[in-house]
Amino acid sequence: DVQLQASGGGLVQTGGSLRLSCAASGFTFDDYSFGWFRQVPGKGREGVSFISSSVGFTSYTNAAKGRFTISVDNAKNTVYLQMNSLKPEDTAVYFCAAAKQLPILASDYWGQGTLVTVSS
Repeated sequence: DVQLQASGGGLVQTGGSLRLSCAASGFTFDDYSFGWFRQVPGKGREGVSFISSSVGFTSYTNAAKGRFTISVDNAKNTVYLQMNSLKPEDTAVYFCAAAKQLPILASDYWGQGTLVTVSS
């Protein structure tokens, strides 16, 4: 079975850092691209960052650029999102997702969310 297990969320103060992890299993990790999304209750899910390590591609939305870093560890089948200089507006449930190619669609693989709360 395909699984994407996100972890690392929590409560942090403004300006703090968190590293989210997404452990993948059930598919050939190296063949996939990955993304992190977030969702605030009552709002739609928005993309945060994407990576296709096989072609050396990464991208970030404007909200994440300069503060967040996406990376993969192929040996551990894990995707990371390092989040620095966190702001209250970063508060959301964060999801990881995987697809054979970008863009990631609703029909691709999705994990459960991990809650990030940034206090002011």
